[in-house]
Amino acid sequence: MGPIPESSGPSTRSSARPAVPSALRAPLLTGAAVGTATLLLALRDPHVRGSYGFCPLLELTGLACPLCGGLRATHDLAHLDLAGAWSANALWTVTAPVVVVLWLAWLVSAARGRPVRGLSSTAGWVTLAVALAFFVARNLPGLQPYLTPWITPWITPWS
Repeated sequence: MGPIPESSGPSTRSSARPAVPSALRAPLLTGAAVGTATLLLALRDPHVRGSYGFCPLLELTGLACPLCGGLRATHDLAHLDLAGAWSANALWTVTAPVVVVLWLAWLVSAARGRPVRGLSSTAGWVTLAVALAFFVARNLPGLQPYLTPWITPWITPWS
């Protein structure tokens, strides 16, 4: 065996970290942004009135929109308080885990280099219908104690 030849040109090894594949950038940036927002909500309690602003629809009409209570529900979910999250916004409490699973599917598809299929128009219409049904249901006096208890205190007939 002879001596190991030395390369006269630049080294083929790079000391720089490998770049994140472009397909992973969007899901990773989305995850980082949502994670940061969730951390902010976990640290600063939105249950304090006015801490994150107000809902114009609620202030003007007294009706809770489908998103009302979403920040409080996210805070409660971050603290693993499922009952508190449900009382703040039942729809978001059920939807948040679905959103996380969809994000994970997006991340895995991007990591494997597979094209990511968007949701169908049917999924959009179903989402709109569910949001509208929730909007109506949470503002019905008979369901308010269960779906929007923070608007009016629930008074039982026996109290």
